[in-house]
Amino acid sequence: MRKFDPWPVFFKREWKRNWPFLVGFAVTGTIITKMSLGLTEEDAKNSPFVQRHKRYYAPMLLPILIQNP
Repeated sequence: MRKFDPWPVFFKREWKRNWPFLVGFAVTGTIITKMSLGLTEEDAKNSPFVQRHKRYYAPMLLPILIQNP
C-alpha cells in the first residue's frame, strides 16, 4: 500500500494563500534590478543620496550600485 504524500496538498493550499506575495515580490525585484542596472557613474556624482553617504560607504557601495559602461 502506498503511503500518503502530504506535500502536493500542502503546496496547493499554500499557493492559493501566498501567490499575491510571491508575484509582488518578483515584480518588485524586477523593477529594482532594472532601475539599479540603469545607474551610471554620472548619476552617482549628481545624486544627493550618494554624496551624503559617500564618506561612509564609498569604497564598498559605489561598485555595487553603479554599473560601469
